[in-house]
Amino acid sequence: LGLPGTKFGCGIAACGVCTVHLDGVPVRSCVTPVSATTGKAITTIEGISGPVAEAVQSSWSTLDVPQCGYCQSGQVMSAVALLQANAAPSDADIDRAMKGNLCRCGTYPRIRAAIHRAADTLPSLRQVEP
Repeated sequence: LGLPGTKFGCGIAACGVCTVHLDGVPVRSCVTPVSATTGKAITTIEGISGPVAEAVQSSWSTLDVPQCGYCQSGQVMSAVALLQANAAPSDADIDRAMKGNLCRCGTYPRIRAAIHRAADTLPSLRQVEP
């Protein structure tokens, strides 16, 4: 299909490299049957857009998150889904949401910092507490 951004990694949903959004929810494409996608929107890294995606991509670039880059499409897809669901995540929230997205280069501190930075640039999406 000419969409090279989503990678194949482990084939058992353990690494997160193949993460895509299925109706906005991050899923591991390597173990998602085609039958589960019928009538649902599939978004790959090539199609991710909007203010949250732009904030994540900008933060990733500003903080030089990628090293080898192989895992980054899955990392970004998971980060975008997290911030769409929780505009002000704690470190624990980030750890939970990003669990299963492995980075062989060990850029986890930069990934967490980039997610916090992206969240900080999206104040209009933060929920107002009473």
